[in-house]
Order: sequence, then structure tokens, then C-alpha cells
Amino acid sequence: MLTQTTSRVLEPSDLDAALAVLDREPVANAFVTSRVQVAGLDPWRLGGEMWGWYEGGMLTSLCYAGANLVPICATPRAVRAFADRARRAGRRCSSVVGPAAPTADLWRLLEPQWGPAREVRAHQPLMVTDRLPDTIAPDSSVRRVRKDEMEKIMPACVAMFTEEVGISPLAGDGGLLYQARVAELVGAGRAFARFDADGKVVFKAEIGAATDRTCQIQGVWVAPEHRGRGMAAPGMAAVLRYALADVAPVASLYVNDFNTPARRTYQKVGFQEVGAFMSVLF
Repeated sequence: MLTQTTSRVLEPSDLDAALAVLDREPVANAFVTSRVQVAGLDPWRLGGEMWGWYEGGMLTSLCYAGANLVPICATPRAVRAFADRARRAGRRCSSVVGPAAPTADLWRLLEPQWGPAREVRAHQPLMVTDRLPDTIAPDSSVRRVRKDEMEKIMPACVAMFTEEVGISPLAGDGGLLYQARVAELVGAGRAFARFDADGKVVFKAEIGAATDRTCQIQGVWVAPEHRGRGMAAPGMAAVLRYALADVAPVASLYVNDFNTPARRTYQKVGFQEVGAFMSVLF
């Protein structure tokens, strides 16, 4: 029998096979899995195409091509095929992000045409935990953000995004897409904050991607005037309590390797490093 190797855009009928690939690495693939479980593989609903790589007639690797380009369980041959397809299509994404090794290979092949990037973050530790810390009490003031508090939470979300990514989420469309995403998380009960007496956010975080096996904490932010006061660890413990009780049995996050205070905080709360992501920002 001839070994069939090919790549193609997946169709809705390929959903079960795609989910089987995603399920091989549930923590690393949480972001894409959560989208596929809700939207299926229809490009309009998914917000992008899902490319598949076949070896021996079996679907073995994926690449999500939407606002982000994300290699999934991608072998070296799959990475080359996805790079060829991406070059032909032209850059439509705002970032290339995924497990560090295949993402680095993918970017090496794309950089001659797509570069230079605005920023390359080559090593972002991926951290996980499945339990609450023994030594850090959750901050009882951290709670779910209510739908009527969008005006209070948005400035903190914009500040976090700008600080983290280096550009404002209000650029381009005036922030409509970003505000819709924040509203979606608030509506789903997956946005958390501590407010001061004046109603200003002093700590916040969200549970972004969520599947039945794992969830990903994101957008962790402490107001600058409150930093260095030990607020982040109890805040994270509170968000983690919600995550493990209400969302999934395992929580994960990834963090910039140069953000030493954040890495120390997450370790204090019990997160352990299990791998690394890489992000290429345009």
C-alpha cells in the first residue's frame, strides 16, 4: 500500500478525526479545542480554516488558520506543508502561536516572506495545576464580574492587553471585537476581579479557553499602584478555585519567560511547568 501524505482544508465531516488529534494534547491544544467544540469546522463559525495533514491516509496533524496561526501536534513534514499553504495564502493572522518547537520551525520557514515580526517570544513556559495551594488562601474579595460592570472592567482589560501585547486592542475597529470577547467571558461567568471601595479594578483574570478536560487562565493583571503588595497570589488562588470547581479538572496558563514576578506567583500557587509555547507577534 502506498503511503498517502497530503494536506487539505478540513470540512465539517472531519470533526471527529480533528477532535481525536486535539485530544492527544488537551492542555497545549485547549484554545483551539474549545473553539472547535463550540463551532465545529465550518470556517465561518470557527473564524478560520482548519488545515489537516495526513500520513498513511490518517489525519495526524492540524493547523488552525484564523486570527492566529496555530500548529497542532505538528510533525516536521506537517510543518513544511502548513508553511507552504500559509505562504500561498498570504499572511492574514496577527500572530503565530503554539508549542515552541513546531512553532519555531514554522516561523523559520515563513519569516523570509512574512518577516520581520514585531516581536518574537521564543520561550513562554506552559504551566498546569489540578489542585488548590496549601499555603495560599484564596482572596475572598475576588468574584465573578457582573454584566452591569462592563464599564468598570474594560479599562483594566485594555491596560492588561496593551501592556502584554504592546499594542492597544482599541486600534483598528475601535475595540469592538475585543469588547465583544470580554463581554462573552463576563456573560459566561468566566471573568473575575477584585474591586476597591471606589469600584476600580485592582486585580483581574479570566478563564479563556475551556473544555471538559482543561481550562486556560489568561489576562492576569494587578493595577500598577497595587503591585508588590502580595495581591496576585491570593487573587490567582481565588480564580483557580472557581476554575477547578466550576469549569474543568485541570487549569493551565502560559507566561513570558522574562516575567519573573508572574512566574514566581504562579509557582507559589502550585502551577508547574510542563512545556513551552512560542508567540510571533505582527
